[in-house]
Amino acid sequence: MSLKVNKTKMDGVLEITPFAFEDHRGVYVETFNKELYAEHGITVEFIQDDISVSRKNVIRGIHGDAETWKLVSCLMGEFYLVVANCDRDSANFGQWQSFTLSEANRKQILIPPKHGNGHLILSDRAMFHYKQNTYYNPKGQFTYRFDDPELNIWWPIKNPMLSMRDELGHWPEGS
Repeated sequence: MSLKVNKTKMDGVLEITPFAFEDHRGVYVETFNKELYAEHGITVEFIQDDISVSRKNVIRGIHGDAETWKLVSCLMGEFYLVVANCDRDSANFGQWQSFTLSEANRKQILIPPKHGNGHLILSDRAMFHYKQNTYYNPKGQFTYRFDDPELNIWWPIKNPMLSMRDELGHWPEGS
């Protein structure tokens, strides 16, 4: 079994192509193997998996926190993923990189703490999957608007569908 791991232009962010087997029946993909990932230096202990399903033109994020590693993949459809350095103490604050993830390319992105991620659904529907090394804690989260001028991220859309949290760029009162 093989695993392809590539560094990106951002420190700590990795692009991973997991093992896949394809034949006349379809495709089998091993989305995580602790030993194989450790052989490639990825020793994060993941403890929670989450999935969101969204429709075309929805942007979720930019979300993150100071503690969580995330391993992001697309199980169905296609989305445009952005990872941004949101560490205000870093010389690289505001640096961002985009990736297209899909069920066809099977790529995964490893995102370190203090980095936010957001994604835009490009297909009619898409399933965003991520593993994380901490339990979800809404009180520890940060949120940036997709068009925050400090991050200056390019998105291939002008008027996306947003949640109240993403529209405001922070958690709404009382949530």
